[in-house]
Amino acid sequence: MSMTRRGFISALSVTSLSLSVSACGSSDSDSGSGAGIRFGYIADYNGASLLAIADERGLWKRHGISASYKTFVNGPIQIQALGTGNLDYGYIGPGAMWLPASGKSKIVAINTLTYADRVIAKPGITSLTGLKGKKVGVPEGTSGEMVLNLALQQAGMTMDDIDKVVMDAPTVVSAFASGQIDGAGIWYPLIATIKEKVPGLVEVASTREIGGSFPTAFVAGNEVEPATNEKVVKVLQEANDWRAAHPEESVSLAAKLLKVPEDKVKADADNVETMTTADLVAKTKDGTVGKWLDGMSDFFARTGQLGQAPAADTFYTADVYTKAATR
Repeated sequence: MSMTRRGFISALSVTSLSLSVSACGSSDSDSGSGAGIRFGYIADYNGASLLAIADERGLWKRHGISASYKTFVNGPIQIQALGTGNLDYGYIGPGAMWLPASGKSKIVAINTLTYADRVIAKPGITSLTGLKGKKVGVPEGTSGEMVLNLALQQAGMTMDDIDKVVMDAPTVVSAFASGQIDGAGIWYPLIATIKEKVPGLVEVASTREIGGSFPTAFVAGNEVEPATNEKVVKVLQEANDWRAAHPEESVSLAAKLLKVPEDKVKADADNVETMTTADLVAKTKDGTVGKWLDGMSDFFARTGQLGQAPAADTFYTADVYTKAATR
């Protein structure tokens, strides 16, 4: 199943805005030489750290690629940009995994496991059930909607028990801070920003407490050449291993790219589980990565975002990932 009509129209309109804004944004980067690729990312540790490392370590140039970066507010908008040919690669969190599973892109590399997603409530609401009948903001098709769905299921509730208000992530921040909504399905580092404005907010549910594995990933457009995918994946793998070996320096480089204080990036990174490339290759070969992705697809089939759960090997290019690791 594709996006809901409302979600599709919303994402498509925001895609145009995001592209026009990010094209002249100060966070754009252009590095290396050779074949040029356009890479999207979300402005957080998961999305930015490997790109920052690739720049600092000269990895794009080493592999004969130049890369320009564009910032996006979420994964679904990047998938839309891949589909319209405005982007070659992107970064998505677990809440957008239903989009590659539906055939709209290919996962070329698993990045991390993340536990940054929360359901938050205004001061005075101390549990998820306290949000019954209340306005809850959520960026549709993202990990914010994912954690909200999971938390509601665990509490024996459904979306019908709340007043779901669809809004993009930046609007969630401003709406919660101004008291326009009572709760939200959202993630760090945005929650840290909200806490500065509403220090008494309550985290009533989190992916870490719910349990399970929530992978983040890098995706490629369906028209990208396999040879280019191999080079890009190799860059990501080398950057990944440097990140695993240099966690503090990785936070500093991500903060530099994002132009935010290091302590905020460090707080975000604390919600992330990184793995070496060798570990990810082993987990790919033994089926662990497939189980993570199957688990996500099963969940999205239950929520109706997927008509059925496809096999992981139909949208994760495991052969590309394992082959690149041997180059």
